[in-house]
Amino acid sequence: MRRGMLPFYTAVAVFFLIMRLSSGPAWGAVGCDLNDPARDVKRLFPGSTGFKTVEIELRNLGGTSVAARVEAKLRDKLHGLYETINVPYTVYIIYANKKKIGYIHGVNQKGRYGGISIFLALDLNQRIKTFYIQKMTGQYAGKFRDAKFGSQFVGLTLDDFEQYDVISGKTTGKVSRIRNPAPEAAQEFKYILRGTKKNLLFVNEFLTLSPDLSLKKKEPAK
Repeated sequence: MRRGMLPFYTAVAVFFLIMRLSSGPAWGAVGCDLNDPARDVKRLFPGSTGFKTVEIELRNLGGTSVAARVEAKLRDKLHGLYETINVPYTVYIIYANKKKIGYIHGVNQKGRYGGISIFLALDLNQRIKTFYIQKMTGQYAGKFRDAKFGSQFVGLTLDDFEQYDVISGKTTGKVSRIRNPAPEAAQEFKYILRGTKKNLLFVNEFLTLSPDLSLKKKEPAK
C-alpha cells in the first residue's frame, strides 16, 4: 500500500459499509406527510374538529398486484424512489364532531427540479375539496402553488382524471379546463396533473383495500 493512502482506503471502506447497512426493502422509500398536521388539516379542511392517521404501504395491501392495477389506470409505469411498493403513505381521516367527513392524502411526484408534494383534501365521495402543493422548486413554483391555480381542481374526481393521458398530456372533459399558469413550464404542469391522478388512484385503492379506512368503521376524533 502506498504511503498516505490508508486514510483514503479507510474512508472508502466506511462508505461501502454504510451503503450496505442502509440497503434493504425500505431504503430509499420516500413518504409524504403534512409539515404541520394540526395546522394544515384545519386550513385544508375548514370545519374539521379532529383527525386520525392511517399508515399504508402498497406491499401490505397486495404489493405488485395493486401496483399493476394502479399502473393500468394511470396508463404509465410506477418508477423511482417516490413510487415503489414500500413507500409509506399517510391518510388523514378528517372528522367533525366525531363524524367522518373526508380525507387528506399526499404523494410525491417527480418534477423537473426535484420532488413535488401534492396534497388533496377529499370528501367522502373522493371529490377534491382543496388542492395544495406543499413543496415544489423551480422558477415557476410560486405560480403553481398559488391558490388561484389550485382552485381549478376543486370538485374534480377520479372519473374526471381517468380521461387524462399522463404521457401525452391530452384530455377531454373537466380536466381540460385546468389552465397552466406558466406556459413556459409545460412539463411541470404535466407532472402536477400526473401526480394528482396518481393521488386519486391511490386513495381509491386504499379505501377499497384497507380495513382501517372503511366508511363503516367509526373512530373517535382527536
